[in-house]
Amino acid sequence: MRGISSWGAYLPYRRLDKTQIALFVGQGGGKGTRTVASFDEDPTTMAVEAGRIALRQASATPTQLMFATVSPTYADKTNATVVHAALRLDDSALAIDLGSSVRSAMGGLILAMRSQGVSVVASADIRTGLAGSSEEANSGDAAAAFVICDDTDTALAAEFIGAASATEEFIDRWRAPGSQRTKTWDEKFSEVTYLPLGQRAWKQALQDAGIQASDVAMVAVSSPSARISSTVAAKLGVAKVLDNLSSSIGLTGAAQPGVLLAMLLEQSKPEQIVALVSLTDGADVLLFRTTKYLPLAQPDTTVAQQVACGAPISYGRFLSWRTMLAIEPPRRPEPQRVSATASARSENWKYGFVGSRDTTTGAVHLPPLRVSADGQRTDNMQDAPMANVLGTIATFTVDRLAYSPSPPIVFAVVDFDGGGRFPVELCDIDVDEISIGTRVRMTFRRLSVIDDIPNYFWKATLVRTP
Repeated sequence: MRGISSWGAYLPYRRLDKTQIALFVGQGGGKGTRTVASFDEDPTTMAVEAGRIALRQASATPTQLMFATVSPTYADKTNATVVHAALRLDDSALAIDLGSSVRSAMGGLILAMRSQGVSVVASADIRTGLAGSSEEANSGDAAAAFVICDDTDTALAAEFIGAASATEEFIDRWRAPGSQRTKTWDEKFSEVTYLPLGQRAWKQALQDAGIQASDVAMVAVSSPSARISSTVAAKLGVAKVLDNLSSSIGLTGAAQPGVLLAMLLEQSKPEQIVALVSLTDGADVLLFRTTKYLPLAQPDTTVAQQVACGAPISYGRFLSWRTMLAIEPPRRPEPQRVSATASARSENWKYGFVGSRDTTTGAVHLPPLRVSADGQRTDNMQDAPMANVLGTIATFTVDRLAYSPSPPIVFAVVDFDGGGRFPVELCDIDVDEISIGTRVRMTFRRLSVIDDIPNYFWKATLVRTP
């Protein structure tokens, strides 16, 4: 039997109040909030964060990674290799990108369910649109990741029991590569087109699984709009339909099916049948039966917890982060381009945040060293993975002059639990939140982008509870 052994979803910390939009540009907006990825986040960094949550509960060793996004950082170069490096997967594990369409994320899940080995399927998107547009207001940023394997590899939280797809070529949403604006056709046309496709795939999936609609305890419907989701959900014959969170986090593109599937698993009980329906360029349906191991696989950070932990961002700052509002940059030299050779030599440190531990004294060195602190021993070290180790702020400074797309920069000296001290930039914080003794955790971010090369490394953010 094949299925999901663990999962994780990631929501950026910032939230945009949609009512701010019309006040700023004179149109658009609406009610509710949407998630906003920070200036130092992109789909790659968010996929890493979702993958870290999923792998913390995983015991099987992944043999392949599939990464889907509509807004990839690189063209030509594989984006999944950065995720692979940050998650510290084995060099023998395949890492590939899935095409730049929303449906590719659902396709990755289906392919993993029908393949062999231990797969990590990650999806992430940063969604936006023209200022004052419905696309801008109704979208959101998010990521999700799933570990999919056989029950011979590890215990499964949810067994895969059936799937079906219906494909049809029609134009309802499109965007040229490199454009920020997604264009849409008439929503009523999309609604009446998706409805029979969803019903057809749903009927076939139930038939393949040998069950009735009344056997399904809960269903989630992912689609380009809340209206289409509700229309299709009403025709499925399932008593409980999961809230798609469109009013709190927005519609998150390629990440949306994964985020909803994560919520399904987090809100389900053992021995229930749950369903995910995704409507994009056709319809795809996945059916799962949860197992007695479901409670043990629950992530340490759930979707509901992250929804409750958001903090506001101004609309002007949102526009500047999306490069749609030009503001004066800091009057300081820009950072240098990343050195490909130096980056390759320090991959374990740069992407995995792996220090070194002196096997004689137990001292942790960040960054890693070959020579002991007393100069008496060379290469007497072992790897010290620190990405999941919590730390405490020993001291900090607020720098309003250093180069940053979103000043000020807050630097802190962090003492890590079990040893190790490192000066690190803080993110997703307001200055008045910081104090000596505050607890922090590491998060994978983008320091800068020079010559179209993102300089990825690790920052620290506050440990927060809902």
